[in-house]
Amino acid sequence: MTSNTTRPSKVPAAENTLRLLKLLASRRGPMAASTIAASLGLPRSSVYHLLSVMEQNGFVLHLHEEQRYGLGISAFELSSAYSRQEPLSRLGRPLLAALVDGIGESAHLAVMHGRDVVYIVEERAKNRPSLVTDVGVRLPSHLTASGRAILAALPKSQVRALYPNAAAFTARHETESPILKYSMLQAHLEQVRQRGYATEHGEVTPGFGSVAAAVTDHVGWPTAAVAVTFLEDKVPAEQWLDLARRVQKVADELSNRIHGRPGV
Repeated sequence: MTSNTTRPSKVPAAENTLRLLKLLASRRGPMAASTIAASLGLPRSSVYHLLSVMEQNGFVLHLHEEQRYGLGISAFELSSAYSRQEPLSRLGRPLLAALVDGIGESAHLAVMHGRDVVYIVEERAKNRPSLVTDVGVRLPSHLTASGRAILAALPKSQVRALYPNAAAFTARHETESPILKYSMLQAHLEQVRQRGYATEHGEVTPGFGSVAAAVTDHVGWPTAAVAVTFLEDKVPAEQWLDLARRVQKVADELSNRIHGRPGV
């Protein structure tokens, strides 16, 4: 009996589209069309046709200045759709519950959906105020610690694709240093990369702070973020680093459970 894997595909265009998506998803940054064609063993003309259709449907983004192609927002929505379902929630919930028991503060797990983060697990600490981060709530990623942790783990060109202009930035409240343009976002994300965790100071809810760390998959791509949120006047600044380390430990453990690369 002949194996199905040796038979020619009956729908080569569909198969090549999926191969192209998998290739882009496996790389840390955007790729040139010629490199894509060589990697897949396809004619350049065929690759350009595929890229054109995928770009029209939001699965691929053409970075004109670099002459490269990266994943588009529709691809992010597909990946986060998986993350929003049971596997990641089931794996993350007991880890977050243990974290909450250990620190006495509320914790949550969030994934990217376009430019927003969507909360898929919320573990509320006893005797702590209610938060806006209930399961299913969406918030602009650049305002949240969870979103910043994920954005900092993405290639810079991918972040630029998500934030192409000033219209992509919003604010919920007046803060001392709101992120309202791309240069400010990149400067903040560079700080996140250097220290290994993200923070937020009242941008979502005045008086509340958060620390977060990214959960990464087998190629180092950010799949989600673990965060804790607390009243800033109840947690001294010198305790934030210890909180961040405990959050990072949980994020690393969840990365391991999904066969990812922790601490990337």
